[in-house]
Amino acid sequence: MENIKSFTIKELKTLVKSIGWQEYNAYQIFQWLWQKKITDFSLMTNLSKIKREYLKNHFVIEELKLLATKKASDETTKFLFSLKDENKVEAVYIPEEKRRTICVSTQVGCPLKCIFCNSGKLPFKRNLFFYEICDQILSIEKYLNIKPTNVVFMGIGEPLLNLDEVLKAIQIINSPIGFNISARKITISTAGIVEEIYRLAEIKKKIKLAISLNATTEEIREYLMPINKKYPISEILKACEYYWQKKRERITFEYVLIKDLNDSEEDAQRLKKMLKKIPCKINLIPFNPFPEVAFQPPPPKRIEKFMEILTAANYTVTLRKSRGKEILAGCGQLAYQNY
Repeated sequence: MENIKSFTIKELKTLVKSIGWQEYNAYQIFQWLWQKKITDFSLMTNLSKIKREYLKNHFVIEELKLLATKKASDETTKFLFSLKDENKVEAVYIPEEKRRTICVSTQVGCPLKCIFCNSGKLPFKRNLFFYEICDQILSIEKYLNIKPTNVVFMGIGEPLLNLDEVLKAIQIINSPIGFNISARKITISTAGIVEEIYRLAEIKKKIKLAISLNATTEEIREYLMPINKKYPISEILKACEYYWQKKRERITFEYVLIKDLNDSEEDAQRLKKMLKKIPCKINLIPFNPFPEVAFQPPPPKRIEKFMEILTAANYTVTLRKSRGKEILAGCGQLAYQNY
């Protein structure tokens, strides 16, 4: 039997009409699934008993299987789930003073193979379906009994290589009868899939875009991120200029600082010049070590100098405090390890 969660709201409306029900029944089913988080059709009490029986006889309500959790000293918690086909997926809950963020994965494994990222070592298996993305949020909500304020597409995988499913997931995350999270509290982070940045620029929803940049020369970025051969910095920046012109939304440029590789004063000067045409924020991320990699974060004074150069040029610069890195739940550390 089909998983009822695999229907978008549009598909649910088509389904209920095809069996002679009213359109509003689709909204009722959708709300029970994604907002009220029920897993038993008999609990859909605003549907008639006959309708509930029909659903029970024709569909199932599937859930992710929770395999393991691991909590860090800062309360960041990572979750390892099993999918129906036995593949695994990871998500992270990041509590802060005023925010409760869930970081979701969009693919099983990652095809990009960035060498500073632990997830890049995982073999790519497949894209996640939108309901598997949303089920990560739903499962964490239920397990921790929390209501997230923010969702970030920064887990395992490249979101823009699975954009159709990501956008369907965002419809549910943003829906008043879904997770009801404002579009402004949803961030997609990408290594820079250029044609999809142009596509995102045409979308009306005010979701936030973050670009994982990490270098100021094509040579170093190509070394760190092989995808740069296909999508060089120059093309990414052109797409970002277009995005700004269309949406008037500031982009965040993420920059992982790696000792003696991309952390020099010259790098900071180049970065300052490169981004001058794009209203943006810069998020500096000291490298998070993981097993079998020789990279290290720069010393604090070097990071401060890098920041100083950018702030002196009137950029908004933030230094990411890596949450959960002791349990391999920080930026670039997820790889189904350390449970």
